[in-house]
Amino acid sequence: MILVAPSSFRAHPSPLESGLRLDGKRMTPQRKKVLSLFEEIGSGIHLSAEEVHSKLTSSGERVSLATIYRTLRLLVKMTFLNELDLSEGGNRFELLSHDHPDHHHLICIRCGRTEEFENNAVINAGKAAAKKFGFKLLESSLNVRALCPMCMNK
Repeated sequence: MILVAPSSFRAHPSPLESGLRLDGKRMTPQRKKVLSLFEEIGSGIHLSAEEVHSKLTSSGERVSLATIYRTLRLLVKMTFLNELDLSEGGNRFELLSHDHPDHHHLICIRCGRTEEFENNAVINAGKAAAKKFGFKLLESSLNVRALCPMCMNK
């Protein structure tokens, strides 16, 4: 009779767990909850740290805003999230989409409404500039600051 240890039945660690382990860090419930929130809402949704904190605490989670900030920075560093720097509205975070890595943002400077769009001309301009100066292009992104229709009418 062959006995198999129960630990051998454990599922493979998630990419987040593997990355944390390689970095000498551990999976915490807070880290898992923050990433799960972004996975649930999907790509294309841009949340501030305060909005992440509010969503988690309103669902009964006990997590400090400082922990949210640290976790968001870590998830950006590990390439699970993308950070969008909005000078007027602070930083926003979105799930990194491998299907649409080169997408751009149209951002209302008054209310912060953010719409995503893709444009091959921007991508091609990035490729041409990288080639001209001997760079290796990693991504092309453009943030267009504007006023949305609602804010224009105010």
